Amino acid sequence: MWRAGRRNLITDVEGLSVGNHSDETVKSGVTALLCETPAVAGVQVLGGAPGTRETDLLSPHNLVDAVDAIVLSGGSAFGLDAAAGVQAALREQGKGFEIMGFRVPIVPGAILFDLPNGGNKNWGRFPPYRDYGFAAAMAAGAEFSLGTAGAGTGATTATLKGGLGSASTVLDNGVTVGALVAVNAVGSVMVGDTPHFWAAPFEMDKEFGGLGLPHPLPSHAAAVTTKLRAAAGGNTTIAVIATDAKLDKAAAKRLAIAAHDGFARAIWPAHTPVDGDLVFALATGRNETALELEAMLDLNAAAASTMARAIARGVHAATPSANDRCPTWAQNYAAQLEHRPAMTRES
Repeated sequence: MWRAGRRNLITDVEGLSVGNHSDETVKSGVTALLCETPAVAGVQVLGGAPGTRETDLLSPHNLVDAVDAIVLSGGSAFGLDAAAGVQAALREQGKGFEIMGFRVPIVPGAILFDLPNGGNKNWGRFPPYRDYGFAAAMAAGAEFSLGTAGAGTGATTATLKGGLGSASTVLDNGVTVGALVAVNAVGSVMVGDTPHFWAAPFEMDKEFGGLGLPHPLPSHAAAVTTKLRAAAGGNTTIAVIATDAKLDKAAAKRLAIAAHDGFARAIWPAHTPVDGDLVFALATGRNETALELEAMLDLNAAAASTMARAIARGVHAATPSANDRCPTWAQNYAAQLEHRPAMTRES
């Protein structure tokens, strides 16, 4: 049986570390995922309004096979500066792709739109995201905070505050899959107006409340609930799916494609024209297990289920802050659950 990893974080994939930097005044932040040694990478963008850096080099036909880090940032296009800060930290450590006597850290990144969330964005001439990126890289370790942290600091969904989520799965063959996601979706992660998450069928160990799905499903479950007056570039779920299996760039891209199914399982609707939905994929190659066709099917299925769980965990873990525009899951539902002890729990 599949199980969650020891930390239930993407850092259960050996060779990865994650650091956050949050600014509660700005209501934004950065999450940096660092690779101990360069990891094979791919990417898949399915949202209609992405904001990215260094994604073209991840195409299977291009030169560079591996990356040194991945950056998820708030701040819309201003947040693309965060990757430069992570790159600076890695350069000081002597990491990077070597060419003609120079080392260039390879740091792809993606951003989400968290500008109109109640934070003070009057930062002056230059945005602070390069410094945020440097700080996030320097804070990287095996343990890191979820919810209102890093790139999830100012994130929102259609009905609730969003957040930074992570989860991991250990397959029967010992291969580990991990997900890291900043949830800022135009859609909702909840089943209608209930406290139940769409990702409930994949939940492990009551990691986001253990409520299961509502029974029966409410009649309004399929109603489309989105952020009002959504603007292009205004909403994005950005994520990383990682494994310790040995993959080439083409297989890494396939893993990123599969992980997008986790978006569709956890968010309704997903991949809209006003989302910038994106998944990076990483393969550290630390696990020597040979992957035949059946094992590849399991790996891709685990990518989807692990991503769905990470999305729900990010929203479930969010905490309230000053000037919030959306309530947290706990603010919306904790009292309701306390007074409904007979509610169905189908974890």
